Order: sequence, then structure tokens, then C-alpha cells
Amino acid sequence: MDSAMLSKGVTLRGLEVFEALASSGSVALTATATGLSQPAVSQQLRNLETALGVDLIDHGKRPMQLTAAGRSFLARTTSVLSELRLAQSELTVMDLGHLSNLSIGIIDDFDNDLTPRLVTTLAENMQNCRFKMITASSIDITADMKAKRLHLGISASSGEVLDGVVEHPLVRDPFILVTPSEHTPRGGDLREAMRTLPFLRYERSQLISRQIEAHLSRMKLDIPERFEIGSHLALMACVARGIGWAITTPLGFMRATRFHDQVAAHPLPFAHFSRQISLYASMDWTDQVPRDVAQTVRHLVQDNIITPALRGHPFLEGELTVLTG
Repeated sequence: MDSAMLSKGVTLRGLEVFEALASSGSVALTATATGLSQPAVSQQLRNLETALGVDLIDHGKRPMQLTAAGRSFLARTTSVLSELRLAQSELTVMDLGHLSNLSIGIIDDFDNDLTPRLVTTLAENMQNCRFKMITASSIDITADMKAKRLHLGISASSGEVLDGVVEHPLVRDPFILVTPSEHTPRGGDLREAMRTLPFLRYERSQLISRQIEAHLSRMKLDIPERFEIGSHLALMACVARGIGWAITTPLGFMRATRFHDQVAAHPLPFAHFSRQISLYASMDWTDQVPRDVAQTVRHLVQDNIITPALRGHPFLEGELTVLTG
């Protein structure tokens, strides 16, 4: 047999099940994530272990733990699946060659790799198209869509129905609480942190700030005003320096990887809420382009943001998700 061939029993489905199982630590959660029954999940794992000739999971321990071989194989599996998903997403946008002009606005919340990947994918499919991409706030992108200065916009949804614009949901982005990790490590007393450290707000004119303030008001949480900060990275830098705590979202948090050793992310200690990231397109754009771009963005977000975020912060499972519609 050709040594480059995969062993019989090593299937793409098996790799996906193993990755999901390693991430969730639960057969039940893996079954939900993959759409398989629990017995089918267990069978996929057995088939993969048989094909490889090693145990990937220590079957004698609860909760589930990966063996040394399992940890090594997981790193390879994650890399392979990421490349396959990226290839799939880059093949999603196929029919852009007929366009002569395309302008798109994108919020700066996405991590540093995602926007360049999207631009590369679009550019490769628009050889004869004049292409313009701007980075702006959600409020500015919404204004540009209303004024028809952009063909497409990717921004946080305000809930407003825009006249002449179709909304394609992309991501549910839940709000989380972040603290200096030295002051309040993961699992620490968040209420104590909220009492003893100042609250670092987003600058008041931003949509994300308005959404946070509206929820705090609903919760009847009256938090003294002292700091307003204008960007995700500046906010994370201030939290990392121990100046205070903040409310942000995983999209903003995952963009600030340089500060992750100094910042701890936590679920909110009060009622959860989230925002929606959407792609907006003019109603007079009747072809497939907006739907194709939306699907490509969903793939890129899943691979570049959601999967790494869930791996490091399992409490986001079921809350940070791609949306379809």
C-alpha cells in the first residue's frame, strides 16, 4: 500500500469528532455539536484509535483526559481541519468575476488575521474588479449603508431595520467580563473585583458602549463613571495594566492576544446578553454575492475566532456561535 495513503479508518468525520470531543470533554456535547448520536460518537473514536493503533483518550479516567499520543495527534488534527475549512471557505465565493466595482466596510472587532484573509479571498475572485475596503465603527458603517456609499457592510446590529438594506446574520457575540489576571484569576470573586476596581467603559458614542449601558440599566447596576476608552486594544491594555475591569465580547478579546497572559475572561456574574454581527447589503443587489460573502465570513470566523476561543474558554460553548439566515 502507498505509504502516503491514510490508514483505513482514519476519516474526516472521525477527525472532526475527535477534535470536538477533545474541546468539549463530553460525548453528549460532541454528539450535539456534530449531529451524531452518542453511540456514533463513541464508535467514531474507537474506529480512529483502531486505525492509528493507539489510545487517544485515557478510557479509565473521568472526566475525560487525552493521552500523550492524543495531545500530539490533536495538534495535527486541528491544523489539518483548519486548513481544510479555510480551503472550503476560500472556495465559497466563486462568482465574483462579473463585478466591476465592490466596496465593503468592516468593523475593526475582527482579529488581525480575519480581515486580510477575507480581502485576499475576495481579491482572488475579482480579477477585473475595482475593490475598496474600509475599517470603521458599526455606527459609521450603518450610516454609509443608509447613504449607499458602500455595497456591503459587516458590523454589529443595532436592531434597527434599515430601509432598502438586507441583513444577513453572521455571529452571536456574547458579552463577557474581563479582569486583570493577577487581581482576579479565572474562577476568582468577580463581585469583589467589581467593588474594588473601577469600571473601564467603552467611549460613550460607540454602539457597543450603548448596548452595555442599556443592559446595566436593565440590571439596575449603577456603576460610577470614571474611564471611557475608545478601542478594544486600548481597553485590553488598561485591564492588563491592572487599572480596572471591563465588559467586552470574545471578538474584541480574541483580537488582543498580546494581553491574554495578563487578562482573565469570565462569564458575566449577572444576566447574560449578546450582540449580533451581521452583513448588510442593498436590496437592489439581487444576485448571490452577498450570501456567498456572508457564508465565507462565517467559515473564517468559525476557524479563526470561535474554535480557538472555545478551546481556551469553554464557558462560551453555545453562546459564541455562527448564525445562519
